[in-house]
Amino acid sequence: MERSARELTDGIVSGDDEAFTCFYETWFDRMYAEARRLTGRDESFCLDVVQDAMLRVIRKLKPLDTEPALARWVRRTVRSCALDRLRTDARRLRREQRVAAGDASTAADLAATQDRIRWIAEELRRLDERSRSLILLRHGFERTLAQIGQVAGLGPGAVDGRIRRAVATLRDRARETDDE
Repeated sequence: MERSARELTDGIVSGDDEAFTCFYETWFDRMYAEARRLTGRDESFCLDVVQDAMLRVIRKLKPLDTEPALARWVRRTVRSCALDRLRTDARRLRREQRVAAGDASTAADLAATQDRIRWIAEELRRLDERSRSLILLRHGFERTLAQIGQVAGLGPGAVDGRIRRAVATLRDRARETDDE
């Protein structure tokens, strides 16, 4: 059944399934053709654009009096949906390219980090047992200076000083290694 633009849009706005079915059957091919014309993309992409536009019809269509007004609204909606899809695809492509480019540098970074961890483990073994224990409690187990002091029989200030000296020793060794 052919409906006027006003009857059709009023029906869609009020949630009439029959009105939307009539709109869909009448406008689908035109919307698809417009999506193809605007984007030049494949069928799948254009069908996604039309689906987005149909959803927008359901959510945002206002009553319109004439067929030309409805046609303008539909064209603007398809154009807007197509631009949204194109932007989304472009963002996805940029993200994928960044990830792909980052894979090589990530592997190199990972190897360097693993080397650094091995170096730190070796240098910690070279420290005296007390210094190694203080650093492990502070940085490995995230204990407070007061908690470490209770375990070690020292005040928080003494614990802080000993940890600082042990870390300074490690830092000096790292500089020596970097200079070599």
